[in-house]
Amino acid sequence: MKKNQIVKIDRRTFLKSGLIGSTGLILGTQIACSSYFSDEKKSNTVFNPNVFVSINSNGDVTIIAHRSEMGTGIRTSLPAIVADEMEADWDRVTIQQALADKELYGDQNTDASYSMRMFYMPMRKLGASVRMMLEQAAANHWNVDVEECKAENHGVIHHSSGRRLTFGELVEIASKLDVPDESLVKLKSDKDFSRIGKDTSITDLKDIVTGKVIFGLDTMVPDSKIAVVKRCPVAGGKIMSYDADAALKITGVLQVFTLDSPGFPTRFDIPMGGVVVVAENTWAAIKGRDAVEVEWDYGINSDYDSGEYISQLVRNTDGEMTIRRENGNVDEAMAEASELIDHTYILQYLSHSPMEPPCGVAYAQMDKCELWVPTQNPQWVQRAVASALQIEVNNVKVNVTLIGGGFGRKSKPDFTVEASVISKLANAPIKLFWTREDDILHDFYHACSVQRIKIGLDENKKVLVWNQKSMFPPIGGTSNAKNIQPGKNEMNKGFVDFPYQIENIRLETGNAPAKARIGWFRSVSNVQHAFAIGSMMDELAEARGIDPVKNALDLLGPDRHIAREVFGEDFQNYKTELSDYPWDTARFRRVINEVAAKSNWGKKLPKGRGQGFYAHRCSLTYVACVVEVETDSIGKILSIPGIHYAVDCGVAVNRDRVVSQFEGGAVFALSAALKGAITFKNGRVQQQNFDEYYVTNMKDAPKNIYVHLIESNEKPTGVGEAPVPPVAPALANAIYAASGRRIRKLPLIG
Repeated sequence: MKKNQIVKIDRRTFLKSGLIGSTGLILGTQIACSSYFSDEKKSNTVFNPNVFVSINSNGDVTIIAHRSEMGTGIRTSLPAIVADEMEADWDRVTIQQALADKELYGDQNTDASYSMRMFYMPMRKLGASVRMMLEQAAANHWNVDVEECKAENHGVIHHSSGRRLTFGELVEIASKLDVPDESLVKLKSDKDFSRIGKDTSITDLKDIVTGKVIFGLDTMVPDSKIAVVKRCPVAGGKIMSYDADAALKITGVLQVFTLDSPGFPTRFDIPMGGVVVVAENTWAAIKGRDAVEVEWDYGINSDYDSGEYISQLVRNTDGEMTIRRENGNVDEAMAEASELIDHTYILQYLSHSPMEPPCGVAYAQMDKCELWVPTQNPQWVQRAVASALQIEVNNVKVNVTLIGGGFGRKSKPDFTVEASVISKLANAPIKLFWTREDDILHDFYHACSVQRIKIGLDENKKVLVWNQKSMFPPIGGTSNAKNIQPGKNEMNKGFVDFPYQIENIRLETGNAPAKARIGWFRSVSNVQHAFAIGSMMDELAEARGIDPVKNALDLLGPDRHIAREVFGEDFQNYKTELSDYPWDTARFRRVINEVAAKSNWGKKLPKGRGQGFYAHRCSLTYVACVVEVETDSIGKILSIPGIHYAVDCGVAVNRDRVVSQFEGGAVFALSAALKGAITFKNGRVQQQNFDEYYVTNMKDAPKNIYVHLIESNEKPTGVGEAPVPPVAPALANAIYAASGRRIRKLPLIG
């Protein structure tokens, strides 16, 4: 079976899909893809239809959405592609959320900004196949050549006679036709798009803003009990003893029992362990948890101090490193340089802090379990729950709810396993509730980092050499103590893919063992790499005596596709073929010029106002950013008048959602840059809620955010993560322009 082949669905597969109210034409497609975080090789010998579209006898269209919705609009945008290609009336389309099912849907992990680029063409081909079958059905009915028939607005028209048949009238004939071979599928011309490249609101937006939709935190099933967990304040700690007598005396508390701790290192797919309190209601559960007395064995991280850890990383930048990319002769060039610039950039740990903390409902019975959870990766939930309960994967049913913010936190299934195990032990359906304090104290954090960059210039201010050392505890260190340096997946995020044409480059990493739970965070290691490189680029422009935008364009060199060998063996290009998504400096140059023009870069500003610039490629998307700030004389931010983005994400399939992602991404990035810091003392997180872990409020938010999309026919790329990396360096550079205060450590506000 060829990849991306479109076929009609048999009755067994149709029933398994759960497609509602469809008895007419039903098509599926096998989309050859694998998890972004897996190197698994998929076989194409068995048909695994990923996506379904159906038309029933009255013409109503149902499209299954197999990705998770967390505000990105992906549950709307992918079906909109199908509807556009098949000429369906959007008002006649119903979108149905898929259950977790690898056999039916392939990879369902909504993470790493790759849903649109992975599924854009398969969705188009699926919709086009439906359209062509409906046109053929009309041609057969009228006994005319199919070339005389054209699908338009939920029907097919025979233009020479003016005859028209609706989709509903054609379903029975179309269902008996063969699906066109992939090689014969005719896609619409771009000029005929009605949805693709336009603005399409989230399909249930009205219900979301009026509170009618169900998020994970809203979900209840009959006879549910509430569960909360008292967890060790130090990652990897275990229970030595506990006393639940006082808790059990609280009205509404039903049970108190323990979950084993895995220690440290740990995994993403198992609970932390602790003392579980099951109660009739949330208030009783929390009061019961407060009343439980626990004596902890704090384990190997009990003396962890993040301040001392970071200071040691700074000292270690003078020590032995691992070379991850090298071009030219760095040592010789550094010795020849007439001027050296050497600075270190520091970031603290960051918490995901989605507005909806981890939560979910689980009901484990005998050899099966059903869950209702806000998950980015429902199939990992299936596997993890099956393993924990020792049941078959197919006996775990995962209902995917709307997600009240994910940012990578809800790609991990630990909290869903926690709910399932508690349900089994409590012998009841369980609604697991994490408080805000639970979320901040026990997150899988974005790593702290130290970035040291040393540059050599010749007497003419030409950049001879760039040496960068990147040190941070890797994500892999959470589960394996042997992983003390970043993996390849972390290296190709703003580090080894450094694009500037400098003859001598050395990029290195050092040892940094994990002392806390580390996980994927929106844009991952692009965060620290962009801040360091973007800040140093501004310092370099000043040393060279040229404008920062001109400095970037100068160092970028001529328009070209950068060859893989330049980046070295750690380069992965976001796990795509470089031939499909080349590193194109012309596209990078275009967004830089665009943001400079649209922001009126270099305009005369009053005293205390400044602009800062940085450009970055993230998730295959080219982004340039200009931030304007107003500060006092010592560089304290008074306001942020505006942020300008120029964005080349290929075809902007749903412009409304792309712009929204960048608007939200700007605020998310500001939260981290302004006051986002998780710190540890004696292994314990020092922040517990939003009074200590800052999230950007209205007062500190930019007054205006402008998103300038580059018109493009290139393949779509990822936009969920791309807004984040350039904001912090552009902000820091703007503060310097306004006040002369250099920022080399985040957050800005201590």
